[in-house]
Amino acid sequence: MITMPTRAVILAAGFGSRLRPYTDLRPKPLVEVNGTPILHNALRNLDAIGVTEVTIVVGYRKDAIEYACGSRFGNLQIDYVESSVFDRTGSAYSLWLARDTLISGDCYLLEGDVFFEEQALRELARCPAPNAAAVAPFDAAMEGSAVVLSEGFISEVRLKQTAENLVVPGPALFKTLNLLRFSATALRGVIVPVLNDMIGSGATKAYTEELLGHLIDCHGLQLAAVRCDELRWYEIDSADDLRIAERIFADAPGPQLRVAH
Repeated sequence: MITMPTRAVILAAGFGSRLRPYTDLRPKPLVEVNGTPILHNALRNLDAIGVTEVTIVVGYRKDAIEYACGSRFGNLQIDYVESSVFDRTGSAYSLWLARDTLISGDCYLLEGDVFFEEQALRELARCPAPNAAAVAPFDAAMEGSAVVLSEGFISEVRLKQTAENLVVPGPALFKTLNLLRFSATALRGVIVPVLNDMIGSGATKAYTEELLGHLIDCHGLQLAAVRCDELRWYEIDSADDLRIAERIFADAPGPQLRVAH
């Protein structure tokens, strides 16, 4: 029986340099989509599905995030882990900093630059596989990492993909929504030990996508693909991305949850 995680980790330490000037004075997770900060949307959705504890990894303008989210957000208890070297490390390093939360039990993992609707988390929560990632078709407007699916699981992670890679007869490509669910067994037995080895070997600039690819290729991690083809979401890396997200979520309500400091 699959248990629903009550914990989540959100990676929110990076610069967001491609989103300037919006990030000159605030961290990317606090950039607003139609008046709602990206991070508040994530917290609201986590609260809605029954998560009670969230660890946010902060770095760039960390005080702004801590003030905006507080120690409680709705029913969520929020803890912070600081990356003091956010300007020269990758997202896998931020994840490693949250390893104490990861080994505490089943856990959701979110990156702090994706704006998504609550249903995406609900689809992820009800997947019968113990480890799962929300995915949607990779389209011509996207770039970055992509995944290949086989029999409902992610079989390959490909970095630096663009519209040029969407060619027949190549395999269909999918984009992860940066929303994942991991079991305590996988976290304690494989994921955190591999993270420890990766960071210990000096690979501090690696990204979570590289970690996932390594876990799948070399350690047999079975990561189910939860198709979210019809749901609204967008990864926000640039000003153009922000404009697209605002069009997609033009009628989305803002968060109504109380922040406690």
